[in-house]
Amino acid sequence: MDIGVLGVLAVRLNGLSITPTAPKPRQVLALLALHADRVVPVSVLTEELWAGTPPRSARTTLQTYVLQIRELIAKALKHGGRQDAAPGVERRSPKDVLVTSPGGYMLNTGDGSHDVREFDRLVGAGYRAMDAEDYPRAAQQLRTALDLWSGSALTDVQAGSQLETEIRRLEESRLCALDQRIEADLRLGRHRELLPELTVLASRHPTHENLHAQFMIALHRSGRRGEALETYQRLRGTLVRELGLEPSAHLRRLQHSILMAGPEEPARHGDLGVRLAHTG
Repeated sequence: MDIGVLGVLAVRLNGLSITPTAPKPRQVLALLALHADRVVPVSVLTEELWAGTPPRSARTTLQTYVLQIRELIAKALKHGGRQDAAPGVERRSPKDVLVTSPGGYMLNTGDGSHDVREFDRLVGAGYRAMDAEDYPRAAQQLRTALDLWSGSALTDVQAGSQLETEIRRLEESRLCALDQRIEADLRLGRHRELLPELTVLASRHPTHENLHAQFMIALHRSGRRGEALETYQRLRGTLVRELGLEPSAHLRRLQHSILMAGPEEPARHGDLGVRLAHTG
């Protein structure tokens, strides 16, 4: 089974999609896919589907959604020839793939791929490379991890409270990996290459201090000191106006470093190496 959630929901078994088209069964499969090979309690699925106000028929309705997914699984198993297994070989049934467990359900993936697991593996390798100051490897591992994303997580699924929490977690992991990949690229002197990307990111995340710090570094190292200082002032205005906060001490030190440096002198990279608290 191959599972993709870093973009549209895509779950394939034997090369055939088992993703329902109806919104509620899609929610069920999305939650099972995110927690693949682990039991998802009925209470969690019920909360996802009905947000604390389940109908009296909730349990029966959930079982109907599970049955609809199993019907798609049955077609995929038949498509893969599993129903015609040789004598002595145990045949998989839909209930072996979407398992009923005490108190919940589990998607049994067997062999296959899961983009979240691959993302986590690559990001972990990238972070370890950063800690070892192996910036080329860090940039490469983190870039490969980020390339797994084709859009917002589960962008085509109607998300309830449980999925919304999972989506926020994934998006935060994506933003942290992006932050580290940009830092690795800056350590490698790729400041000019980063300017278009950082221009977009600073606009998309107007209160994210570390992205703005990286943008300031890239601008100043590219000989655009005035724009680096303007970026600080723009961020400060947004933080004060929207959150009632001044920029962090780390960011103020970075601004001071740029002010004190000559127009052609790069700001000290050590200011970038300090992790900044951020919001947004």
